Amino acid sequence: MTHALLVIDVQNDFCPGGALAVAGGDEVVPGINAAMADFEAVILTQDWHPAGHSSFASTHDAEPMSMTEMPYGPQVLWPDHCIQGSDGASFHPDLHVDRADLIIRKGYNPVIDSYSAFFENDKKTPTGLEGYLRTRGIASLTLVGLATDFCVNYSAVDAAKLGFAVTVQQELCRAIDLNDSLKAAKDGMHAAGVSLT
Repeated sequence: MTHALLVIDVQNDFCPGGALAVAGGDEVVPGINAAMADFEAVILTQDWHPAGHSSFASTHDAEPMSMTEMPYGPQVLWPDHCIQGSDGASFHPDLHVDRADLIIRKGYNPVIDSYSAFFENDKKTPTGLEGYLRTRGIASLTLVGLATDFCVNYSAVDAAKLGFAVTVQQELCRAIDLNDSLKAAKDGMHAAGVSLT
């Protein structure tokens, strides 16, 4: 079975200087580029929000990083980020994008956020990635990228629940760590059977 590298959201807005910068987010790029050679398949995810997205604090006249309740559950209200077609939504300029077999965009539904590469935040609306992986015979995934405690975490847990063998390569990830979210994410990934290396 094929083993794929799933590169999560290595985009300008999640790197230093971006709208939702993850500390050290750009530091993972050289290692991710080097790792691509070790995998038969490389898949990139791209956060891709319309302006005025429901997960943006500005949409609710709220403080960034505050919480609200959505029909699908609790939601962090983020600074405006990764707006479709913006420089912030573009991949980091040094990321080897041409190596990707597939780029999957998420978060484009204006009324629901999408941390996971597999499901929107309602945990039932699929992105289509599972079907792509299965039709290609991919059973094992290694996840890298941004941010460990949000999109990497949600993607890893969903992949494990779907029956994929999942590893998160922690040195090629960086975290937001909002209110101890990194520890909670690691505990949740362990519980789901994700291997953290």
